[in-house]
Amino acid sequence: MHLPSIDDWTFFDRVARAESLSQVAREWGVSLPAVSKRLRKLEEQRGVRLVRRSTRTLTLTEEGVRFAIGAARVVREIAEAEDSLTASAGIRGTIAIHSTLGLGRAHIAPAVQSLAQAHPQLRVELEMSTQPLNVSGTPFDIGIRVGMLTDSRLRTRLLYRQRRILCAAPDYLLRAGTPTHPHELIDHECIVIRENESDFALWRFGEHRDEMTVRVGGRMLTNDGDAATAWAVAGAGIIMRSEWHVRPLIAAGELVQIMPEVPTPEANITAVYDVNAAQTMRVSTALDHLADSVRARLDPVFQHASETN
Repeated sequence: MHLPSIDDWTFFDRVARAESLSQVAREWGVSLPAVSKRLRKLEEQRGVRLVRRSTRTLTLTEEGVRFAIGAARVVREIAEAEDSLTASAGIRGTIAIHSTLGLGRAHIAPAVQSLAQAHPQLRVELEMSTQPLNVSGTPFDIGIRVGMLTDSRLRTRLLYRQRRILCAAPDYLLRAGTPTHPHELIDHECIVIRENESDFALWRFGEHRDEMTVRVGGRMLTNDGDAATAWAVAGAGIIMRSEWHVRPLIAAGELVQIMPEVPTPEANITAVYDVNAAQTMRVSTALDHLADSVRARLDPVFQHASETN
């Protein structure tokens, strides 16, 4: 039987984590026929079919799943060996990070820049989008999330503990009144942010047995948190936003926190990575750096906000 080479292990590990062969071709900068030919040759050498192909997606056969598990283990062991050899010379290679736009622009991008400055032999890729990414099965090493996590395939590293808070501009509250109970929100203009696949108009309050939900409404909704915040500052309505985003605006008097005594959902800033992926020295170093950088940037913001309240 033909034993797979190191390149075969690496190649199939990437194929197994991709949504399509086209994705593999794009990431490696080669043609789709080249990827298909490489996979077909690997299957012929092994004497089994590893992947069920279609025009848009691929799924692993039973044999493919077993081969993918072995490939992931080999790739992880190679990465760990390389890390141990290069530890004294500093980390090198590539680290790919994904973040949502608002947090990414404000705090993750500066952290990534300082990470690259601290490690001259490290290539850092940062991609930002309006939606959080399910890191599992993607080429990203680390994803930055805000809020609750439900994917058991992901390991997590807490970067900063915070909550979502309710707030509005002084002008709006003067005009419409200040709600004193969550259920009063149904009579207010609430600016809704459409996020993920969740029921975005259902706002949660309280904790444990005292938890309650309120279905809010309003004439303005968006999938962009910065736009929603700008509308709120302009007096268009009430928003529920992450503390990191609105604490400076509250400290400046542009927004006012509403019902601060009522618990609101946690919106912790968390780094996630695939439970099946290798936590190499690159990933460990990047996680440590992100945690230190985010803490250094947000601690003064929260401290100043508490001093001005």
